[in-house]
Amino acid sequence: MPRDDVDRAGRGAALTDVLARVSREALQGENLDAILRRIVDCLVERLPVAIASIIVLDAEGTRFVQEVWAGELDLQPPAISTNWPTTMGAAGRCARTGQAQLITQVDDDPDYIPGNSLVRSEYLVPIRHRERLHGVLNIESTQQDVFSAQACAVFDAIADQIAGLIHLARVVGELETANRKLEQLSMQDGLTGIANRRCFDQRLAGLWRASLPQPRPLALLLIDADCFKPLNDALGHLHGDDCLCELARLCSGFATGPEDLLARFGGEELVLLLPGRGFMEACEVADRLRRRVEEAAMPHPASSVAPVVTVSVGVSSTRPTHARPPECLIIAADRALYEAKALGRNRTMGRPIDALAPPRVPRGGLRGVET
Repeated sequence: MPRDDVDRAGRGAALTDVLARVSREALQGENLDAILRRIVDCLVERLPVAIASIIVLDAEGTRFVQEVWAGELDLQPPAISTNWPTTMGAAGRCARTGQAQLITQVDDDPDYIPGNSLVRSEYLVPIRHRERLHGVLNIESTQQDVFSAQACAVFDAIADQIAGLIHLARVVGELETANRKLEQLSMQDGLTGIANRRCFDQRLAGLWRASLPQPRPLALLLIDADCFKPLNDALGHLHGDDCLCELARLCSGFATGPEDLLARFGGEELVLLLPGRGFMEACEVADRLRRRVEEAAMPHPASSVAPVVTVSVGVSSTRPTHARPPECLIIAADRALYEAKALGRNRTMGRPIDALAPPRVPRGGLRGVET
């Protein structure tokens, strides 16, 4: 066999081997950046190319926003770096036209932007999945005769594989984003926008477990709008909904700690979880919250308590232990709330459930904390 035929056969075998290797890299199941990195490394290691890069477009297809490259030469990007519009450079021309660009002499191409002075030829292939263009595969060489028809066909096939990878990664990313949004929505009350009961239950259980090795105080405020049914009957359920949203907004101002959580507990009841707060501090928060709601002066013409919307608050506090379930906080706060309502509403009530906690709570007068 003539030497030229032998060389062509050798190059063909090398190109076929590279295509097979790229296929294996595409199946490795790593993150997209790592897979793209392994692909460009493979191209440089197995073929006589000086630089191999994958340039990824933004979602609109108007700017290059990411580049993964490898090579035996240092790539000296222009000042625009890896965030430049497709109106610039040979890569931009490839993206704009959607056609492969073979540049056999880079000095003669008006759009070529030098990455290294030793580069003599370049082949750019659009990375396209169906109708969407994801980026450009850019191969540069210090030789002028590297990009034969056979070599270009292999690079075309590699670009198709890369397009599938990027498409799959973007679909997975979009699904993950959608799932996160759905998860967030599943934890959010549709009316007030605060956390819902499911979110509260999970947070309480998680805080309880996390605190067991080194117990710290955990307080809970159960907040109930007084005479809420008469408000709905007098002014309508839409007005009642507006009042509940405003109540949630007011109460959210008291969730000041990084782990604090305000949630809708059910109906017109809200719950405020206060990790790290002892009983006395929780009582102070509860009464400040109660006064803030009353000061907001939301009209309530049907209330037997006041001409404005008021709340009753039940307070409980403990240090988590294996001997008690987290529900003990809810039970204690619910009992305190029942007492507050029985005593006339618009007040806070509570007692700690720790055996060693102080037996008294601070007095706040008729509208304050009761013993």
